[in-house]
Amino acid sequence: MKKIRMIIMSEKRFRLCSDYSPTGDQPQAIDRLVRSVQKGNRYQTLLGVTGSGKTFTMANIIEKVQRPTLIISHNKTLAAQLYSEFKHFFPDNAVEYFTSYYDYYQPEAYVPATDTYIEKDSQVNDDLERLRIAASSALISRRDVIVVASVSCIYGLGSPEDFKEMMIPMRTGMRLDREQLLEQLVANAYTRNDVDLARCTFRVRGDTVDIFPAYMETAIRIVFFDDEVESIRELDPLLSKVGKKLERFDLYPATQWVTTKERLARGIKKIQAELEERVATFEKEGKLLEAQRIRMRTENDLELLRETGFCFGIENYSMHIGGRKPNQRPWCLLDFFPDDFLMFIDESHVTLPQIYGMSHGDRSRKEKLVEFGFRLPSALENRPLRPEEFNAVAKQIVFVSATPAPFELEHSAVVAEQIIRPTGLLDPEMEVRPIEGQVEDVINEAVEAAKKGERTLVTTLTKRMAEDICEFMKERGLRADYLHSDIDAIERVEILRRLRRGDFDVLIGVNLLREGLDIPEAALVAILDADKEGFLRSQTSLVQTAGRAARHENGRVILYADVMTDSLKRAIAICKTRRSAQQAYNREHKITPRGVKRDVQESLLPYGEKKGAMGKALPDTTKSKAGEITALIAELQTEMLAAADALQFEKAALLRDQIAILRGKK
Repeated sequence: MKKIRMIIMSEKRFRLCSDYSPTGDQPQAIDRLVRSVQKGNRYQTLLGVTGSGKTFTMANIIEKVQRPTLIISHNKTLAAQLYSEFKHFFPDNAVEYFTSYYDYYQPEAYVPATDTYIEKDSQVNDDLERLRIAASSALISRRDVIVVASVSCIYGLGSPEDFKEMMIPMRTGMRLDREQLLEQLVANAYTRNDVDLARCTFRVRGDTVDIFPAYMETAIRIVFFDDEVESIRELDPLLSKVGKKLERFDLYPATQWVTTKERLARGIKKIQAELEERVATFEKEGKLLEAQRIRMRTENDLELLRETGFCFGIENYSMHIGGRKPNQRPWCLLDFFPDDFLMFIDESHVTLPQIYGMSHGDRSRKEKLVEFGFRLPSALENRPLRPEEFNAVAKQIVFVSATPAPFELEHSAVVAEQIIRPTGLLDPEMEVRPIEGQVEDVINEAVEAAKKGERTLVTTLTKRMAEDICEFMKERGLRADYLHSDIDAIERVEILRRLRRGDFDVLIGVNLLREGLDIPEAALVAILDADKEGFLRSQTSLVQTAGRAARHENGRVILYADVMTDSLKRAIAICKTRRSAQQAYNREHKITPRGVKRDVQESLLPYGEKKGAMGKALPDTTKSKAGEITALIAELQTEMLAAADALQFEKAALLRDQIAILRGKK
């Protein structure tokens, strides 16, 4: 099948938009790091205290070096926060978000001791998947791209060359056979649906083809005149209302696991050959059960690949389908970047160990699957990057942390310190109180803070304790919520947004209330059981957690401890030293400390943070177009009547209330 290849790389420059300029020790940090990067130094470190404007410094470096940039964070919540901030700084450039697209993920595993096979189980978040594909497509089509990613960016993806090759370029006036286009859409994992135009689907009505790209909020409409593209227009998928006219449009695949028919055919042959070799090995060793198991599972997958081009667990065959050799590293997001890209590792003291440790746990789990005939040996090649592979791909790195680890400090050509806050804010005062009665004490402190309109962050050692304290606070009349890793990524961001907006006053967490969390309204941080020496109460953890109160002029930290551990002593000493340095700077420049003021970040949900009774996202009626609200009301009314006809009166009542909210009656 002949295809037209037209990939035009945008040369748009990065342009930083901000109402303020670098100040304090930001200018010297920016200058030193920019010169280090331009010299070609591999490693450099930005050592910046909480609230010193590290994100703004990073943005200035990006504008000055003018390179595609990857920013890696160690969890989805902080990645989402950085994503929002960089979108604000670079409104005219492509700022993308790339994290794992699972809300829930149970990997495939086998436990020999109990002969228990655990099938892969997952729940994909469609919005996160859309953002991932948007990041890949942006990197292929332009250079002014900033991708904020979690550590999942080092996990295997499909080949970037295949992703480029499967792109469908469309131009007004070009010759393009309609049937050829439809065939290419199916090959790109788009599904035909002439009734409901949803994301990753297309519909055909005569000479008109409507496509809802996997990575966009709007659809496009292609109108043909014979074998020529007569027009390309934006399309509202809900109202089927056409928008502005486009002269060109490049349609990227609906998934990052796509490949050409030729490569797929070659891959299937290689999988078949490996299967026969593996079965022969098992039979020679007398492992007949394993031989039968691997044959049945693999032949079922091969049949699906031949018929549909896809199978459940296709990533386990990525080595053969992608044409890689054994021990050749898998492709990942980093391969979508050009060779001269710049990488920032945010909170590097936590993120870098995560990057280096991912491959070991992944391999130990898969070795059992291979040994007992659940997967072919080539499945071991579907993995995250090994440390040496990551180092080979990451040409230039800027480590960013308030508490960099020895590795960063020893290997960096430049360590630029940024310990002065432009706002004049001091490190919070730290007070140690006894553990006995800590919960009652923190409740009393939180009540007083709430009366002043301030927010309180409480850190515990366990998820259960966070949930129990949250319930206890609610019983005492406090508006509280909890945050931990069992809550999905987008909901975590929504909880933080609601805290900042004042929907509640106290947030209780375990390990998420640390690095990078930016809540300027938080004046009080309470650390329960602060003398329980370990990862959650190490010097680094204590300094990072205390830093959450460093963006408020009344910031303070209460440490509940009966024993003054070495970590406690060092953390208190570090904060006292930084506090003294800031006080001296304030006196010299006659600065009065002022709290950080920052708009609440945008929601990652399609219609903001409101959700209806049936899980449908409700629009913010103050911002949405009237047509969108009317269309959603009509959709909900249809569901309500259908529920009533089916005698599902509780569901119908919930939908009725949802409609009332949209109409402004509540």
